[in-house]
Amino acid sequence: MITNILDDLMALLKNDPTLSTDHSLLSKLKPLLSSSLKKMDIVSRDEFDAQSAVLLRTREKLEQMEQQFNELEQQLAETKEK
Repeated sequence: MITNILDDLMALLKNDPTLSTDHSLLSKLKPLLSSSLKKMDIVSRDEFDAQSAVLLRTREKLEQMEQQFNELEQQLAETKEK
């Protein structure tokens, strides 16, 4: 993914007519951008969406378990009262 970002960015820079045609600048910029992007904690949109779905299912399961626990707690209290 980082490679794709870097390639896209470099393509934009190379095709920008306002930038100098000096390719040595771009060749020095690529390793710098590469190392900076690798240090970032970046995930793909697909991975983010997948983890969001997992979190949603986990939250729903937790709420279901909390409800079951409360029902069991109530049944236990009613049994103790008898």
